[in-house]
Amino acid sequence: ASHARPFESVSWIYGVDAALSRDGNRIRTAIKLANERVFESAGASEEYSGMGTTVVASLINDDVLTVGWAGDSRCYLFRDGQLLQLTPDDSWESAAASEGILSAEEIERHPLRNIITKAIGAREVIDVDIVEESLRPNDLVLLCTDGLHSMISDAEILGCLQGSPPDPDGIVGRLIDAANAAGGKDNVSAIVLRRV
Repeated sequence: ASHARPFESVSWIYGVDAALSRDGNRIRTAIKLANERVFESAGASEEYSGMGTTVVASLINDDVLTVGWAGDSRCYLFRDGQLLQLTPDDSWESAAASEGILSAEEIERHPLRNIITKAIGAREVIDVDIVEESLRPNDLVLLCTDGLHSMISDAEILGCLQGSPPDPDGIVGRLIDAANAAGGKDNVSAIVLRRV
């Protein structure tokens, strides 16, 4: 039996990034396509002018988690009692912190702290970041919007992931309840996946 090479059976409308896996290219293509559609819609109607959104998307294939994102929606990995943010925020705050431009206290008070530097629909073309991680049994993966992580700290997120019951639906309920109890100033979206 012959097997198609990984990139031959699909028409890649934005080309293929040879540095990425097939799933990395799939997510990259999907996010670029979504960006194009939102950008076109925003330009077609005054009502939608300036429309945009953040995104975090994942695929799991053969225990490999592939994640793409734009903006400050996040993917976290919970493993062995530790919480790791896999997707750095595309935000002014994140850039200022990583460059050491301002102290944490100065950033917290800065008027630009909530500005995102990349979003779906903001520009005609978007660069998409991709990260891959091999999953282990009992790993939890959390995909969420800033409506969650801006309302509760990583320590509080960790507490929700560690708590009982360990099922994904129960965890999502605890996370959303915690964000709403903290003020719920934005829409909260959260998805939890568990590697069995």
